[in-house]
Amino acid sequence: MAGSQEVQGVKQAIVDLDEAHIGELVRKAVAAGATTKDIVENGMRAGMTEVGQKYEAGEYYLAEFELSANVMARGLATLKVMVPWESGTGETVVLATPRGDLHDMGKSLVASLLATSGYKAVDVGIDTPPEKVVEAVSGNDARAVGLSLVLASSIEEARAIIDALGEAGLRDKVKVIVGGVVASKDVAEGIGADAYVQSAFDVVPTLNEMLQATRTS
Repeated sequence: MAGSQEVQGVKQAIVDLDEAHIGELVRKAVAAGATTKDIVENGMRAGMTEVGQKYEAGEYYLAEFELSANVMARGLATLKVMVPWESGTGETVVLATPRGDLHDMGKSLVASLLATSGYKAVDVGIDTPPEKVVEAVSGNDARAVGLSLVLASSIEEARAIIDALGEAGLRDKVKVIVGGVVASKDVAEGIGADAYVQSAFDVVPTLNEMLQATRTS
């Protein structure tokens, strides 16, 4: 595989939390002929997987886990400038962490992946009340909403967001995806979301599939 050594360098930078050199390593991988998919899947995703394993083993703590996501986001930003990835549809996705939750890590990573994949990501932030999500969906003609659920209280707050979209007459116009520590398929079904994603890397293919289905139905 062209650029395999350079792709491994990208992976190692994420594992080593090397934010200073990730951009340079991504540029080297592109120059060596590595594809966008190889860099993202075999470099970045593989790196984040190893970080996750270190976190579960107690070798890394939350601070290191969050820093690894920042390293990857910087690498994605470099990749987007060099080789725009147009696998998305150009449609708008609103991202939010529900009210009462101040965690931003997973959502920021999803925003980077969406942007790299051709979507327009509108990140309305953390501690987000339902009305702010409704406003963002309406004002940006969004096709989907992604909610990051880290705290147990976020489940009911996510339900409140989905209910607010319904009250505003917008629920049928958007697909709602949930992910995060306390999210699950059962949680998604219980609060009326359309899909659950286990990983940030699953968001783009899930969106592609759901939005394609709405266009062909």
